[in-house]
Amino acid sequence: MTIILDAMGGDHAPEAVVAGCKAALEQLDVDLILVGREKQIRREMEICGLNSSRVRIVHAEEVVLGEDDPVDAIRRKKDSSMRIALSMLKNGDGDVVVSGGNTGALISGITLLVKRMKGVRRVALAPILPTVKGGVLLLDAGANVECTPAFLRQFAVMGSIYMETVMGISKPCVRLLNIGTEEEKGTPLIIKTHRLLKELPINYGNYIEARDIPLAGADVVVCDGFTGNVVLKSIEGMGSAINMMIKGLFLKNAVTKLAAGLVHGGLKTLKKSMDYTEYGGAPILGAAKPVIKAHGSSDGNAFFHAIRQAELVVRNRMTEIMAEKIKQYDTDESLMEKEEVLCTQK
Repeated sequence: MTIILDAMGGDHAPEAVVAGCKAALEQLDVDLILVGREKQIRREMEICGLNSSRVRIVHAEEVVLGEDDPVDAIRRKKDSSMRIALSMLKNGDGDVVVSGGNTGALISGITLLVKRMKGVRRVALAPILPTVKGGVLLLDAGANVECTPAFLRQFAVMGSIYMETVMGISKPCVRLLNIGTEEEKGTPLIIKTHRLLKELPINYGNYIEARDIPLAGADVVVCDGFTGNVVLKSIEGMGSAINMMIKGLFLKNAVTKLAAGLVHGGLKTLKKSMDYTEYGGAPILGAAKPVIKAHGSSDGNAFFHAIRQAELVVRNRMTEIMAEKIKQYDTDESLMEKEEVLCTQK
């Protein structure tokens, strides 16, 4: 298996990318291709002691920046690490791409170069968020600011397939994010989507409120990209805030410091369980070939987990299975007719 990495993507690239690669080579049976500025990559490899025949470097001079216009960046920066990585994936030079770069540009690159699966209307950014019982897949988390019921219906299908094939959850519970749980509560978009999801042959558990997401109220939560991005960043921020508050509490005086020593192991486990970087990168579901989006602020540990997630996706044949199942869902003519009626209803 060959994993292609956009070595210049992310706030701490290429240092963090190389550090993640070193950990991956120690724990996973993979080959890695690092795409980016060769001199910088080799310098970081030398610093961290990474010297392996399982690593290949492909030089790319340009870098897609966070402030770049997504479409222009892909079209004009033809020698960028992101574009070359995606082009290599398209041409079959690797099995999956991992990038911590500009999310909009990555989505644009998938649409223009890698393409979507047949029948998929929009790709979705799908991170796994920590909960009290493990993790929940949230989609969309920012790829599509505005959605139709048809898009959200497809997100529900893709999310269910991902959690079953990659995370090993039998009949994952899929729920639709709303401001309440009453049957007819919510915007027209939510109400129409709710009717569609009830007709799907998935384990749909009706509405879920945002407060129930961290309490493991679902395995998959479906929403539009604007709402999902707000939820994602709120949960990330709250996790960081809670860790800071706990640390401040136990450093308050000698007695609390002693107490901290007694529960050190438990605190370490709690901190790890609330750390979103432990759950790997966010798959971009619906792409014709697998792409994993690492968080822009990822450190070496976060990039390692993103690489681990990429390895899982390829090993479990997630993209092939999803493409086949999407085709089956979309050939259900009666469901498609019903969806069309609901999407055009006023």
